[in-house]
Amino acid sequence: MDWWTGIISNAGSAARRSSAGLCAAAIGVALTGPVSAEGLPDALAKAYQSNPQLNAERARQRATDENVPAALSGYRPQIIASLGAGLQAVRNLLPDNTIQTATLKPWTIGVTVTQTLFNGFRTANSVRVAELQVKSGREALRNVGQGVLLDAVTAYTNVLANQALVAAQKSNVDFLSQTLDITNKRLNAGDVTPTDTAQAEARLNRGRADLNAAEVNLAVSEATYAQVVGNAPSRLSPASPVDRLLPRSREDAVSLAMQGNPAVLAAGFDVDVATTTIKVAEGSLLPTITLQGSASRGRSTDSTLGSQGVDQASVVGQIAAPIYDGGFAAAQTRQSKEIASQSRLVLDQIRNQSRTAAIGAWVSNEGSKIAVSASESEVRAAEIALKGVSREAQGGQRTTVDVLNSQQDLTQARARLIGAQRDRVIASYTLLSAIGRLDVKTLGLNTPDYLPDVHYHQVRDAWHGLRTPSGD
Repeated sequence: MDWWTGIISNAGSAARRSSAGLCAAAIGVALTGPVSAEGLPDALAKAYQSNPQLNAERARQRATDENVPAALSGYRPQIIASLGAGLQAVRNLLPDNTIQTATLKPWTIGVTVTQTLFNGFRTANSVRVAELQVKSGREALRNVGQGVLLDAVTAYTNVLANQALVAAQKSNVDFLSQTLDITNKRLNAGDVTPTDTAQAEARLNRGRADLNAAEVNLAVSEATYAQVVGNAPSRLSPASPVDRLLPRSREDAVSLAMQGNPAVLAAGFDVDVATTTIKVAEGSLLPTITLQGSASRGRSTDSTLGSQGVDQASVVGQIAAPIYDGGFAAAQTRQSKEIASQSRLVLDQIRNQSRTAAIGAWVSNEGSKIAVSASESEVRAAEIALKGVSREAQGGQRTTVDVLNSQQDLTQARARLIGAQRDRVIASYTLLSAIGRLDVKTLGLNTPDYLPDVHYHQVRDAWHGLRTPSGD
């Protein structure tokens, strides 16, 4: 029997099985089997709906919305009702040296209405600060949303890549097992030495270790997927880059990042918040004008004291001008100015970081295209080399270890191709995130977009009520 004919046949079948596995599981390769039940858009939609980090950020933003009605309350009257009742012991000494005693049960009921007419524009500026905080918070929410979607893309592609790596390592183990079996038979026939058998056995054990590592990485990536998306992965279909949504040049990427990156926009609103806060602090140095109206009724239970009750009503206007508060308001004003300076520097820093991130994302995306092309060429060359080495070994020009080395080169090339295809998808979504367009609307996901302004308008002009719009 021609032993190397068997090796060539088994090598070809192993390569075909591995290629089929790559086509079914690797990213960006056409499917040869049935369409999978869940695609990347489905996973992104689930993550957008159920991710705890994103939902927590939405709750934070709803809490930030409440700063606006809290600030608007400064325009509204403050109404306080009071009720007092009790026991009062009275002992009066009369002019004729007689003593008069009584136990009274007085009660008083009243209402006071206070309206601030002027407070140094603090209410107006506080409302402005609250509205700017809402706008900054919305951009922060959008930034978290982009991060969650990018995490979902990474988790999805990692599962696909690790599934493909497991398939490739299984194919490698099958090939090495068959090679060891054939080498043992050739050893029994006297065609090879025990060294060839030991080499084949060593490579098989290495392949089993690599398969185990790939299975461990797959289990970890599946757990990460469940954490980000909300359910364990089932049958995943291949993912594709989003090149159609990306800028055409690096300059366009930088320009779009400066205009649309949520981190940049949030930092810009933070500068406005800090600047307006200075005016709030300065307002405490100006006079405060209030108008207060009150009405009350008091009653006693003993008419012998000359009065059974008192009814009162008053309207009082008051002007209070600060003279000296120990330097507290001045310190707050200086502090607000320093915070404003800090926020401007933070804005410059975030702009620089966003510019760098946009350039890095652009370069990485372009580089990933080259990496995929090079890896595909490497795999094709490695497959041809394995076939050639096997044929040469059949003619006695190559040894068993040469065939094993060629198989190892092919397995490593396939692993690099899988990694390059995964990085290609992630890089495209990373660039989309860097320019601020990784969102439900741009991707066209089949899920309702979360609109933070809905809650804002529900609570902005609320004068009362303890329940949230959700009914809590």
